Amino acid sequence: MDDLAAAYVKLVLAVGQHDPDYVDAYYGPEHWKPPSGAPRSIGELRDETARLLDGISAAAASDSMDILRRDYLLGQVRAVDARLRMLAGERFTFDEESRALYDAVAPTHGEDYFAGTLSDLDARLPGTGPVPERYETFKRQFVVAPKRLDRVFGAAIDACRARTRDHLALPAGERFTVEYVTGKSWSGYNWYQGGATSLIQVNTDLPIYIDRAIDLAAHEGYPGHHVYNALLEEHLVRGRGWIEFTVYALFSPQSLIAEGTANFGIDVAFPGPERVAFERDHLFPLAGLDPARAGDYYAMLALTDRLAYAGNEAARQYLDGRMSREAAVTWLETYALQPRARAEQRVRFFEQYRSYVINYNLGKDLVRAYIEARGGTAEDPARRWSEFGALLSTPRLPSALIS
Repeated sequence: MDDLAAAYVKLVLAVGQHDPDYVDAYYGPEHWKPPSGAPRSIGELRDETARLLDGISAAAASDSMDILRRDYLLGQVRAVDARLRMLAGERFTFDEESRALYDAVAPTHGEDYFAGTLSDLDARLPGTGPVPERYETFKRQFVVAPKRLDRVFGAAIDACRARTRDHLALPAGERFTVEYVTGKSWSGYNWYQGGATSLIQVNTDLPIYIDRAIDLAAHEGYPGHHVYNALLEEHLVRGRGWIEFTVYALFSPQSLIAEGTANFGIDVAFPGPERVAFERDHLFPLAGLDPARAGDYYAMLALTDRLAYAGNEAARQYLDGRMSREAAVTWLETYALQPRARAEQRVRFFEQYRSYVINYNLGKDLVRAYIEARGGTAEDPARRWSEFGALLSTPRLPSALIS
């Protein structure tokens, strides 16, 4: 299996020469990187993918971890083949693409699904007029001033790190640095460097609301992407010699696990009432916001959480050619309650990353269901952390979270 894993790593790196977004992280042997210049043809890479799939399917597995490893590699290599087919010009529907790349399909919801939440917001929001405009007026009161952002974000990181370290054994010397950037289609990104280190970038193109401090600190850092990658490196690369985890193919089933655990990790680190209390007592004052408004703010956000799948619908219809770009922006303004600039940024994300959007909300829901089915409920936080840590440290496919 080790030889097959090495071949997988080299294959992913070769695909990365055709797709600049494909290799999200690599910290394996430097000499495995393909030489610069003319890349190998997509046809040649597909032939290699087919041989690799045959080899992995025939490989023996002696225990439960070996079975997980084999199944994981099969899922990852199948996704490599799907991405190569896309690069060769083959067209997939949104759902066909998400199943092929991420081993999952998000539920479909029509406008009626979101209408009830908009009605509830209409009753709760002050003022009159369209709900999206009133919601944006409400949220604008909770923007973190740029001069306060680094201080607020730093406090959120410290709190997320402390809570994670209380429950998970992190590698010695783990760390990350933070940069503030502009001109991106995403709001935050973790670039894992290997050696338990990450670079986290925060996009400041648009206003950053107070809730994004904990969201980004937990999702990108603790116990999200940074911890996920560091634990995989510690337990699987260093602990077992599984070289396949030195490379992260972005358009693959691993991303649903990565994004799902990163989003659910926010709730693991900061269950609702604890989060409100912490932000009221610490982050709101640092941001220069009225702490007495924290409860109202999070009550409103709890309502809008029910609109989480609105972005999936915009992406599905737009990428399937059933909705124009302008209509997708309008849909996001109406049903995701995003101001126009943010909605346009989100559509740019759809255009760059396509069906990747399902990994955030569907991923979170699948991870939550999996952990709660194993006893990791909000009523048993110790068990929740234990199951969460185990999921971060083992190879799993999204379909395995359902079975």
